[in-house]
This record gives sequence, C-alpha cells and structure tokens, in this order.
Amino acid sequence: MKNVTMIPATISRMTQTPINEQVKRKVAAYARVSTDQEEQLTSYEAQVDYYTGYIQSREDWEFVSVYTDEGISGTNTKHREGFKSMVEDALAGKIDLIITKSVSRFARNTVDSLTTIRKLKDNGVECYFEKENIWTFDGKGELLITIMSSLAQEESRSISENVTWGHRKRFADGKVMVAYSCLLGYEKGPEGGLVVNEEQAKIVRRIYRMFLEGITCFSIAKQLTAEGIPTPMGKEKWRANTVESILTNEKYKGDALLQKKYTVDFLTKRMEKNTGQVPQYYVENDHEAIVSREVFEAAQQEMARRRRGNKRYSGVGIFSSKIVCAECGGYYGAKVWHSNDKYRRVVYRCNRKYDNGSKCSTPALSEDEIKEAFLKAVNILLADKKELIQDIEELRDMLCDNDGREEERTELRAEMTVLVEAIEAAVSENARVAQDQKAYQKKYNELARRYEETKSRYDELGEQIADNLARREKLTLFIKALKKQDAVTEFDDAVWSTFVESVRVRTKEDITFVFRDGTEITV
Repeated sequence: MKNVTMIPATISRMTQTPINEQVKRKVAAYARVSTDQEEQLTSYEAQVDYYTGYIQSREDWEFVSVYTDEGISGTNTKHREGFKSMVEDALAGKIDLIITKSVSRFARNTVDSLTTIRKLKDNGVECYFEKENIWTFDGKGELLITIMSSLAQEESRSISENVTWGHRKRFADGKVMVAYSCLLGYEKGPEGGLVVNEEQAKIVRRIYRMFLEGITCFSIAKQLTAEGIPTPMGKEKWRANTVESILTNEKYKGDALLQKKYTVDFLTKRMEKNTGQVPQYYVENDHEAIVSREVFEAAQQEMARRRRGNKRYSGVGIFSSKIVCAECGGYYGAKVWHSNDKYRRVVYRCNRKYDNGSKCSTPALSEDEIKEAFLKAVNILLADKKELIQDIEELRDMLCDNDGREEERTELRAEMTVLVEAIEAAVSENARVAQDQKAYQKKYNELARRYEETKSRYDELGEQIADNLARREKLTLFIKALKKQDAVTEFDDAVWSTFVESVRVRTKEDITFVFRDGTEITV
C-alpha cells in the first residue's frame, strides 16, 4: 500500500527566503492623479500620506518609497516617470511588493497593465490592489486584473468621448479655446477670450508688413532672431515655419477656425490634422483683430504666388523675385562676374538661362541699369498722379465689392448643411432598413452631386472674396503711397518695394515695369 507524506514548503512565497528567517518585505506604493486641479491634488497628497503611514505601521514590511505621478493620464505608461522609475527599481530587486489604490490608478490600458504585472511577477515582485482586494501572486489574480483593467479602459474611453463631446459642443456654440502660450500678440482676458497684447502685436504687424514687401519667411526669421525678439514659445531662435504659421493663422484677422486637429486614439492621445474626418467650425469676428482682413488676405495671396509654378522665390535682396525673364518666365538672380580680379561686379541674369541646353536671349543687367530704368518708369507713372489716384479709387470700389458674394455664400452654406444631413440620414436609413439598392444609390448619387456642385460654388466664391480683399488692400496701400510720393530723383529701396509688382525684361531697350495697381510702363 502506497504511503504519501507531504513535505512542507520551506521557502516563503512572499519573500523567497527560508520560512524561519525574519526577513521583511520591501514595500512601495504608487499614487497618481490625472489632472492638476486643486481637488485632485488634495486627493494625491492624501494617497501619499495614507500609504506612507500604512506601510510603516507593518512590522513585517520595510518602507521603500511612495512613487507618484501628478497630472498624468493613466491610459498609457509612456510619460509616467514615477511609474517607470518604480518598475525599474522593482526589476532591480529594490522592491518586493507594490501597493496601489486600484487597477485604474495603475493603468487604464489593459495591455500595459497586464504586460507590466507579468514582467514584475516573473521577477518575484507582487502587486496588491487595495480597492479590488487583488494579489497578483494569487491564482485568480490575473483573471480579475484582466477584467478590472478592461472595465477601467472602457471607463477611460467613455470619459474621453464625453470630453470630446463637450469640446465639440463648445465649438458649435462658437466658444474658442486657445493655447495662449503659443499665440504671439494675444493673451487671456479677465473674462476669458483673446485680448490683444499691444507690444507683441507690433511684432505680428511687422511680420505681415515685411512679408508683403517681398521678404521671405526665412529672412524674416533671421532678422527677428538677430534682434533678440523671442518666439511665441519664448525661444531665442525663430524658424521660417514659425513665421509662416503667424502669416496663415486666421486668428490675427479676428476669426477662429475650431477643431483643426482631432484625437485619433484615446489610449495614445495621438492627434492628427482634421482634413474632413470630423466637423470644423469657423467663427467670424470672435475677437479684436491685429491685422485687417485685407492685409491678411493679401498675405495669403502673396504666399500662394510664391509657391506657384516652378520658379524658386527668393527675397534675399530688393531685386530678388521681382525681375522676370520675358522669354522663359524665370526669375532673375544676382551673379558675380570676375570674382577674383579687379573687374569684379554683380549683375542680374535669368536663373534659367542655360537650363535644359537652351539659352535665353534676354540680357544681364547691372544694378545701375535696373535703378535707372526704374526712375524713368516711376516718374512717368507719377506725372499724372492726381488722375491716376482717382482712376484707381474708382476701380477699387467697382472691382472689390463683395456684398452680393457674401449673401450668396451664406445661402450656399445653409444649403450644404441641409444636404449633409440628408446624405447622413439616407446612409443611416439604408443601414437599418432593407430597401431597393438601385433606388437608394440613385438618391445618394443625386444628393452627393448637389453637394459637390454647391461646395464647388461656395469655394469659388470664397476665393473671389479673398482675392477682392487682397486686391483692395493692395490698391489702398498703393493709393496712400502715391499721395505721399513726389517725383523721384534718386533710387529709394522703399519706393521700389512699395510701387513695383514685377519687372519683365526682354532687351535692355524693352523693360516693362508692372506697378501694384496693374499699370504697365515700358522703358
């Protein structure tokens, strides 16, 4: 007959040491709150005090530390420095047991939670979740943690959706939320909302003025850096894309486009540019403008002009990207002749003169020749200044009237809203109710066609309105310059930048100056 004798365990499952040895478990706690709000910080301090006292009250435990994270989301462990430090110490043998309030405090992401717990378990480190009374060395511990982590993750998803809904509701109500620290020229007012910071606003206006005078974003950034002017984020060095973001931000004309980005994944908090995936809201006249609508639209037109075609725009010098080859359409650029001898001189020549094996016949011009030709052209323009100003003012009022276009665009916007709702209703009904698919497809196609036609006209009107505003600003500035300017006897950089739109060179005897109002004079 078999005789089975049980041999009792001699190693403690908790401490991995002989049972008869008095070895204390090295115990740490983890506390986290997910916002920086005052009431949450009170909860955070309470957690730290509670676990410090709780661990130190046990004779068989040795207090290690309370690891903490303040104002950090629990949906992933990527940016939780306190949590990562605790896990590193545990894996290094400094901790035997980790205590935390609940599974949701540990992580709201099921994968992160289980991965971390298994890694700790493999290294002999146990976790205890007080609220759920779960010990990870317990046989049913992992099952319970999986369930609780899933519930916590679902709770996090629900909270994220509620927050997103709240944001979109505020957007729909026209309530603007802004990262003030990233917006040069504005600060938060006493009642919320954007209030102009006049000192910073001067820099913004200067950026727009320099850009419209022909200077590149790179050169503007270089100049602002050299003068020690801080960026919107308070950094010393300006970059071209920072300048460009100021030039294209609609907030500087008093409007606000809401929901430019949206959250793709509530766990990773990853955001992407909104290109139509979720609704956007455009709020007109939300706050005080720093630049006029005309100046803003003129900047957008100038930005588009510089990006257009295969000509590389350069704003390094006053003649850069102004002088154009009449033969190939390329810009003239500065070239140095005889750079290493006493005959050294700088000339301007078509940048594409020798491209693709074909040679442009247009001539190179010296700086003096350009200046001399400009003086002739501008004085011809100024000879009949009073009559010219009157003509431009009449032209501006006639060509730049947007009243009819604005009304039509408002009607089209309302029609688009109705069509979108009809399309969504049709798709939803087709998903729920069995119906003739040919009839459904015909209905859907007709709604989609009407929407595309309406949107196309809406966008076309928007471009026309923007063009008119930019043209009005250009003509207004030109009229102001004309009123101040008398006959020119010497070349002046400011007069050149203000008056000249472009210069077409065919021969040295055929140079056409195109002025800001569209007037062309050949000298």
